[in-house]
Amino acid sequence: MPTIRVELMEGRTPEQKRDLAKALTEATCKTLGSSPEAVDVLFFDIKKHDWSTGGVLWSNKTS
Repeated sequence: MPTIRVELMEGRTPEQKRDLAKALTEATCKTLGSSPEAVDVLFFDIKKHDWSTGGVLWSNKTS
């Protein structure tokens, strides 16, 4: 019963998450031999001010 945790910067659409959940589920079933019903995908949206790369908050990046 695999559980996949996906952390994304906020702003993805429900359709994008649905498509990613489908692709991750298919890949998991192919690789691990799981049934689709046994695969859980959890999405966590992270605000830009709660995410930092290279010591700089994404909310402070100009590009």
